[in-house]
Amino acid sequence: MLTFLKDYQYEIIYIIVTIFSVFALRFLTTFIQKKALKKGAERLGYESDGTTRTVRKILNTLWLILGATAIVLLFVSGEVHEKLLANSKFIVYTTIVAIGTIVFASTTNRWFKWKVTKKNTEHDDPTSLKFLRYIAIGAIYTLGVLLILLVLPGFKGVAQTVLGGAGVIAVIAGIASQEALGNIVSGLFIVSFKPFKIGDVIKIEGEMTGKVIDITLRHTVLQNFENRMIVVPNSVINKEKLINYDSIDQRVCERLGFNISYDSDIDLAKSIIRDECENHPLLLDKRTAKEISDGIPKVNVKVIELAAYAVVIRAWAWTANSDNSYTLRFDLLESIKKRFDKEGIVIPFPNQTISFKNPLKTEE
Repeated sequence: MLTFLKDYQYEIIYIIVTIFSVFALRFLTTFIQKKALKKGAERLGYESDGTTRTVRKILNTLWLILGATAIVLLFVSGEVHEKLLANSKFIVYTTIVAIGTIVFASTTNRWFKWKVTKKNTEHDDPTSLKFLRYIAIGAIYTLGVLLILLVLPGFKGVAQTVLGGAGVIAVIAGIASQEALGNIVSGLFIVSFKPFKIGDVIKIEGEMTGKVIDITLRHTVLQNFENRMIVVPNSVINKEKLINYDSIDQRVCERLGFNISYDSDIDLAKSIIRDECENHPLLLDKRTAKEISDGIPKVNVKVIELAAYAVVIRAWAWTANSDNSYTLRFDLLESIKKRFDKEGIVIPFPNQTISFKNPLKTEE
């Protein structure tokens, strides 16, 4: 036993130092990660960060692999030794690139989020920043993958081609007809020409109506009035007709139509409709000073049609935004119906009176 220890004392010391170094590096990595989390919570206000946890796991795995490799190198030689050493260098290179990519992408993402928050605080439009964030992060991860491919013999030529200017053009030309690129280009058009922005309420041709929550590289996310998420590909939005309820002027003119019977008092019905509209708390008075002095009412109420079964009356009521317009419409439909019932105003339904030229004969 003593002879064995004496013969291999340097190897044993080397193994012990290697194992100790691995545990020391793992402990130091975990310690630094916890300190980084604590500092981040104090300065930036976040409690946990997936980036630091991911980096810690990668580094801890790297220390184990390098430690095991260092020990195995003691017992191999020749070609195996050279291959193992080359693989170790590749692992270290890949780890450095992966960590650098993750940290750079996380830092970029956090910067964009900070800028978006600042824009929201200043009541400015953050749409372009949110879209650019996806492009920047995607580009960073793509570059990281290409840098790793550079050291793989089978992919080195591909990576060099893609990284070159001519290669980029060739790749774009090769996938130009693909749906994914179509969505990205459509997203760029949306962000550039701004038919809508994040926070706007839009209606896409059909029944898709909701508030724009996000615009990604592939799709636009809407939140409808049932609190459901609608995901629409950017290429679809770019082709369809849409209505933006919050573009330029957020005020909404809600048109309320009512049918009353020909026997009902038109003036009374118009008075009820105007009274209920003007007493609603969400009604917006958009009259000018001159219109107020001229005695023009807040709500314009007119007979717009003499239909087959009813007299059609319409009221034009303004609200500050689309959300208020929905609430105002639903409230007024109920309150005006109740007033009609109370005041004897009849809302008719289609009916016909049939007269026979010759009386029908009935059996006695």
